[in-house]
Amino acid sequence: MKIILADIQSPLITAWKNEFLNYENIVVYHGSIFNVDADALVSPANSFGFMDGGLDLRILEFFGWHVQNRLQDLIKSKHHGELIVGAAEIVFSDHPKIPFIISAPTMRVPMILGRESINVYLATRAVLLLVRYGRFADDTSVSERVKSVVFSGMGTGVGRVPPEICARQMKQAIQDVNMTYEFPHSWSDAQKRHQLLYSENYRDLQR
Repeated sequence: MKIILADIQSPLITAWKNEFLNYENIVVYHGSIFNVDADALVSPANSFGFMDGGLDLRILEFFGWHVQNRLQDLIKSKHHGELIVGAAEIVFSDHPKIPFIISAPTMRVPMILGRESINVYLATRAVLLLVRYGRFADDTSVSERVKSVVFSGMGTGVGRVPPEICARQMKQAIQDVNMTYEFPHSWSDAQKRHQLLYSENYRDLQR
């Protein structure tokens, strides 16, 4: 799968380039996400599929409001009314350039996430797992139709996740899903990995 990381924020572009130096199949593009040719575009929406603000509003203005309607119909019918952070869903966009929209909530409702949230990791991971293992209603695998995905800076808008934290968490999600993943050896190992998603240091979170 080809992954395109596209944004207009210069600090985020720098952070991505630092994290993804010499990575195959990952392209960093400094510009509008809508200028990129890809099979799917990621919407970092909320758990209820409301897309009337931030990047999501621009997605609706570009593709049409039917995208929100389709997404919310699926959230109601397949996800019991809520697409939780760490899950993702795909809908047809009806656009020839980018035929699919993948919704991957970075937040349950619009809110500031800050430095210690790991929602960027969870949302990015959800997209990659959906593309790798997901299936459409006709039982066609998502991976057959989606060979390239374009991401914006997940959580860096309304969520205000710092660029370097966003880049670090997106990198770890890509490594865990598309490269190598080792199950934690213990609770302390899991705690360490959790904290390294947003910090250079770690401690016992139970104290």
